[in-house]
Amino acid sequence: MFVLELTYTAPLDRIDAVLAEHVEWLKEHYTAGTFLASGRKVPRDGGVILAAGADRATIEEITRTDPFTRAGLAEYTVTEFVATTTAPALDAFREQLPA
Repeated sequence: MFVLELTYTAPLDRIDAVLAEHVEWLKEHYTAGTFLASGRKVPRDGGVILAAGADRATIEEITRTDPFTRAGLAEYTVTEFVATTTAPALDAFREQLPA
């Protein structure tokens, strides 16, 4: 599983100008089953996405297709973790530690 943290590198007016495209991009990845949760950080200087079901290289490629990234408005930090404990609603995403 992955935590994708994006940090805005541009003023909010430029972020807002691309926001609708970013939301469509999010919807595509929810439909594909890759994104599990997302939202703005508080204060609003970026966002966080919880992602699953792919390897790190695929996740990093997905972040490069974000309209915010393509427009040079945000940068991503990708943190991979093994979700060994989950809420019941996320049982399908529970992982085992590597041997």
